[in-house]
Amino acid sequence: MTAVTLAAARRERILQEAVRQGLLDPEQSLLAAFVDLDGVAATVGALHEAFAGLGGDGPRHGAGSGPSAPPRVLHAFAAKANCLVPVLRELAGLGMGCEVASAGELARALAAGFPAERIVFDAPAKTRAELERALALGVAVNADGFQELERIADILARRPSASRIGVRLNCQIGGGRIAAMSTATSTSKFGVPLTDPGNRERLIRAFAEHPWLTWVHTHTGSQGCPLDLMARGVARAVEFADEVEAAFGPGRVEGVDIGGGLPVNFADDEVTPGFATYVEQLRAHAPNLFRRGYRVVTEFGRSLLAKNGFLAAYVEYTKTAGGRPIAVTHAGVQVAARTVFGPDAWPLRIEAHDGYGTVRRGRPVRQDVAGPACFAGDLLARDRALPLLHPGDLVVVPDTGAYYFSTPFHYNSLPEPAVHGVRVRADGGIEFPLIRPAQDPWGLSARDGVGVPPREPAGAPVPGVR
Repeated sequence: MTAVTLAAARRERILQEAVRQGLLDPEQSLLAAFVDLDGVAATVGALHEAFAGLGGDGPRHGAGSGPSAPPRVLHAFAAKANCLVPVLRELAGLGMGCEVASAGELARALAAGFPAERIVFDAPAKTRAELERALALGVAVNADGFQELERIADILARRPSASRIGVRLNCQIGGGRIAAMSTATSTSKFGVPLTDPGNRERLIRAFAEHPWLTWVHTHTGSQGCPLDLMARGVARAVEFADEVEAAFGPGRVEGVDIGGGLPVNFADDEVTPGFATYVEQLRAHAPNLFRRGYRVVTEFGRSLLAKNGFLAAYVEYTKTAGGRPIAVTHAGVQVAARTVFGPDAWPLRIEAHDGYGTVRRGRPVRQDVAGPACFAGDLLARDRALPLLHPGDLVVVPDTGAYYFSTPFHYNSLPEPAVHGVRVRADGGIEFPLIRPAQDPWGLSARDGVGVPPREPAGAPVPGVR
């Protein structure tokens, strides 16, 4: 069997066992999500392997050496991709760091056990209180602009910090095919626009004035951005780091945070592009990243988790409208907001299974796969050719381990589904450690500061109805 067919077979087996164990049930557990923890470990291993041969001249000036020296490359998982604490804890155990973009993500990273020195705080709107906390903890901080650099300078004048501090550059290299995912356009909200008049000189002055400023950060974008565009963005950042070193001496820039953004193949189960392919692009476009001995931080997210997670939901009803079959399921905008609101940019595969989890192999019929939300556009797929779905069937949505069920959208007060980890034991048995329990829809009002309404027992009379 090929790797692609093995992945599909593994997914089917997991689904069947989840049904057998009652994690999916047409009356009680209508929607559930799964994170393949074995797959996560394998993907992290591939990332470490791809960067293992990073060249250079050894530790930089002041970086130290020996067993207590900082890592040559720190892979910091982008928490926004999947911020569930048990998932983050798993990644911490695999030697990852964590990139956070809010106080909430920072709190989750700390709860997951990441040491402060392995956490990177990136956000365009950090408050003074957030910066003070991060700097007190020793978390790495990448300033998003000149005003933030001055705020950091003011804090450090009163309280020194062990944090490594960098500045984010917008290298203005251009965008990919998804505008919302392109962060290096000429007018991007992120970072200091490097080619705007006077900014390069102003950045050099910032390094002259602030000896604690020792890192350069850039991130060109993610899904929809070609690898060579990403690598050329890194090259611009490395060129600037080289310029700082030429002005102030070797070792003035300790490292370069190259961001993440490796795109994911959503068309099938093939894992492409791989991390090794991206490293090849970096060697071609940004050779000084390797030759000059800079320390490196990466911030991959989607490429580590997307293909290691899937959703499964029951079909509640089917109907036909205008001659097109429609399957109404329990998975929609609340767990697939990007696909529902941007179907052309974020198409997802749909797999048809019977109620026991076995793949349906009937004649493909063009049909819509709809979600439960109360608006017409809540569709996982439009006019998609699938074996005809029936009430009680299961639809599986692969490649949703990042940015989907881990970040639910609470439209219609739809509850968050349970998320289960998946591990296959040596004897072939499957374990499902709970990552997040399912929300009880009857308990949602507690979030609003009111009591939980009483449940009416089955068959109880409804007030006002005879």
